[in-house]
Amino acid sequence: MVAIPMFPLQVAMLPGEELPLRIFEPRYTALVRHCLEQPDPAFGVVLIAAGREVGGGDTRSDVGALAHITDVGDHGDGRYRLKCVMGERIRVLEWQPDDPYPRAAVQPWPDEPGDPVDADAIRTVEDRIVALFERIAAARGAEVDSRQVVAGADASGDAGQWLYALAARLPMGQADRYAVLAAPTAAQRLAALRDAVETVTAMVEFQLSSGD
Repeated sequence: MVAIPMFPLQVAMLPGEELPLRIFEPRYTALVRHCLEQPDPAFGVVLIAAGREVGGGDTRSDVGALAHITDVGDHGDGRYRLKCVMGERIRVLEWQPDDPYPRAAVQPWPDEPGDPVDADAIRTVEDRIVALFERIAAARGAEVDSRQVVAGADASGDAGQWLYALAARLPMGQADRYAVLAAPTAAQRLAALRDAVETVTAMVEFQLSSGD
């Protein structure tokens, strides 16, 4: 099995999101240099389930996505600023020794066959997200066009990608983001996103009722 470079983060990154990175740790400097030697510079990104990004010793999740490097700023002395776009979802088959940076054998993990996802069901969740942002704006006495929050989320025409795009707009915790990412089918992703919206809505209502 061929191993690819991996970058564990304390954020569950979703396909379609942009990922800016500031690189300074020696092992990740080596990772970037390796990637830049490839025709398509990319590396895997997974959520750190426990531990820290710096220094190793972390516990890593087994589902992530490929980060494609789109822009590089080389600041010398092993320091880089990267702009990346998250691409296809991946599943880790086997972690390799961190030599000198994290590596793993992975495989692409497209959505598995499952129950069909109706566009109306996604729009219902979309409406709940809009209502949540309208509630927050009203509590702050602000006037915003909350529909702009979800504008363009359905641009791909694919239900699974549409759900990723909506999830990226929701201020939810990492466990909920990972549940959306790791849902095997689009229907299960819809259910995970629906649960996340309800969790965030309940948290916001509690905070508003307690005056936070």
